[in-house]
Amino acid sequence: MSTGNPNTTPNKVYKVLFLTARSPHHQQAAIDAAPAELAVTMLRTPDRTTLLERLPEFDFLITERHGVIDAAMMAAGQKLQLIQRLGSLAFDIDVAAAQRQGIPVCTWPIEGCILVAEHMVMQLLAVAKRLPEVQAIAAQAGDWERPSRRTDENTFAYNWSRRTDIGGLYQKRIGILGFGEIGAELARRLRGFAPQKILYHKRSQLPAALEADLGITYATHDEIITQSDFLCSLLPFYPETEMSLNKSIFGRMKPGAALVSCGSGSIIQESDLAAALQTRQLAGAALDTFEWEPLPPGNPLVQLAHDQQSNLLLTPHTAAGALPKGQTGSRKDDYTNIMRLLKGQPLLYPAAPQKSLG
Repeated sequence: MSTGNPNTTPNKVYKVLFLTARSPHHQQAAIDAAPAELAVTMLRTPDRTTLLERLPEFDFLITERHGVIDAAMMAAGQKLQLIQRLGSLAFDIDVAAAQRQGIPVCTWPIEGCILVAEHMVMQLLAVAKRLPEVQAIAAQAGDWERPSRRTDENTFAYNWSRRTDIGGLYQKRIGILGFGEIGAELARRLRGFAPQKILYHKRSQLPAALEADLGITYATHDEIITQSDFLCSLLPFYPETEMSLNKSIFGRMKPGAALVSCGSGSIIQESDLAAALQTRQLAGAALDTFEWEPLPPGNPLVQLAHDQQSNLLLTPHTAAGALPKGQTGSRKDDYTNIMRLLKGQPLLYPAAPQKSLG
């Protein structure tokens, strides 16, 4: 190991405090990926008192989906050499206070979140363009009302199947229900489509500066349900969110609105969604996660997906991508900046001071 950094000691094991709200499965994956030089202590959503008591023990702090890291915590972490936020949002870290104490703060883009955001853009476009239906039409040798002719600049058969209700995202209201790292990555990608407004809802409103940076507008739960042309669910699974998208919610959505979901399974009452699509209360839906996985054949959405006019797109929980055959995922990138610091290398993705904390 390089000793280019004067704050490091050869052969020393450094203590890392890892803060997360994620499940034991994800916690263990992060622990297993830690380099041998690091001893990781995992705390799931600890309270402030616990944090202030524990921080003096540690050389490094990693935060993942966790709240405010303020000046008092910086002062308690007297040995801290780095604060690493997993994700792109550092609005709730007092970066200026960390700088005063000589503690660098970095963010880290999460590839899985970026891939899910890309997948959700695909879902939105597929539903807006009625992709399941139009693909099936284009792939069939139809007996059309007009003969086929070779196309040129003056000869073509635009919309030869006479489809209706094919639109896009331009000047539409897109609502994001459950706004974290994936929501932020999604909002960044949606701005290029020039929607009328990108609404979001989460338990705590984000700082105004961050809202302006992402081009998003806070909405209440009721407003986002009733005003969105496209409702994006990124809700995590909690007892209070279980089956929370159901007949009552679908009945309050705008007639002709659509639902897309890459949130946790068991959030959507799938039989209610199927009914809303069959009655055309909703104009379409796209889902990547489900109450039961793999999808059983009796699932009402599986049956409905065979009817292309339902405008329903189902994907087999692949939004975050899939590794080449024979490879397995790793959380080793979580520790990249720590290892770079220990080797005396420049840190990646340094965070700038924020205007306000949330």
